[in-house]
Amino acid sequence: MRVIFLVFLLVISIFGEDFITKMEYAKMLYFNPRGIGCNLCHGKNGQGSIIARYRSKGKKRVLKAPAINTLSLATFSQALKTNHRVMPTYFLTDKEIEVLYFYVTSKANN
Repeated sequence: MRVIFLVFLLVISIFGEDFITKMEYAKMLYFNPRGIGCNLCHGKNGQGSIIARYRSKGKKRVLKAPAINTLSLATFSQALKTNHRVMPTYFLTDKEIEVLYFYVTSKANN
């Protein structure tokens, strides 16, 4: 029994792949990074969208999330590490930021 288990572990270590692909992980992060998905404000593909229309001091106002699918990695990363008035802080790792960037800039996503 022990030999079978060791052979199984050897086969898994040689031929085993990740449980999910990079794109699947990226999509999962984009739609639910820490409870509030990026898609709710930035759109399905990071193209930006209107969050709300409202009136303030008698004037019509629009709250819009910017497009994030055309940013450089440095700008994208900095935006996620900066506090914003509207956008929640996600406390993502550098690796998670890179995967999110991969997702929003990927042609397969669009």
